[in-house]
Amino acid sequence: MNATSLALLSSATFFLTALLLGVWKYRAMAASPSGQAHPYIDIAHRASLLYAFAASMLAAFTEVSQLSNTLELIAVTLLVAYFAIAIIGYIIHGAKKDTDNQIKNMSAGMGALMWSLIVAEIGGFLIIFYGLITALV
Repeated sequence: MNATSLALLSSATFFLTALLLGVWKYRAMAASPSGQAHPYIDIAHRASLLYAFAASMLAAFTEVSQLSNTLELIAVTLLVAYFAIAIIGYIIHGAKKDTDNQIKNMSAGMGALMWSLIVAEIGGFLIIFYGLITALV
């Protein structure tokens, strides 16, 4: 598999997830006296839509980039894996209805996960961005 294919498959998966989460969000809104879904159901739905778009952009960038497929594949894998981890976390909080702020009272392990996410997502994108710049300039 190449990086572009992984990005496109991830985009489609995130979009399908968003559509399914939209049904959950609608049902939660309909069942709620306030007419609103739990914040993390809403966040999961929106994040899935945004990550679908982001993964599509990654596909376009890797299509243009002239870096090695291995390097691009590693970068895209890091990005989409952390996108998926974030969505799964939001789904869990939405299902459990255990918080409206996952950062409040964050454990050291969750803090380490957040820092690894920051490094992986920014680092992965910088690799792809470098490949895009070198191909276009």
